[in-house]
Amino acid sequence: QVQLVESGGGLVQAGGSLRLSCVASGSTFRFGVMGWYRQAPGKQRELVAEITSAAIISGGIPTYYADSVKGRFTISRDNAKNTVYLQMNGLKPEDTAVYYCNQRPPLDYWGRGTLVTVSS
Repeated sequence: QVQLVESGGGLVQAGGSLRLSCVASGSTFRFGVMGWYRQAPGKQRELVAEITSAAIISGGIPTYYADSVKGRFTISRDNAKNTVYLQMNGLKPEDTAVYYCNQRPPLDYWGRGTLVTVSS
């Protein structure tokens, strides 16, 4: 059984920072290419960032950032802990959303996500 547990969200003022964490577990879960996604109120879920597996290079390589977060967000991973992180700096009100992690491509299963609210 797969479990994805996101944490680290909260309320922050514009310009502030947050670090999200996602712990993945389950006997059938492949901790390969991972992504952070987000879903804002009334909008579809979108991919925010992606990182390769650590099979070739320890720590993986970020291979995708949405244009809206480039230069502000950084994805990383710790394979020993089955954990993926998203460092978010320079937060903007438009970053307000529920943030999720999942494989790339994503599983049908999604965790509960973590809510990020950025006030202006």
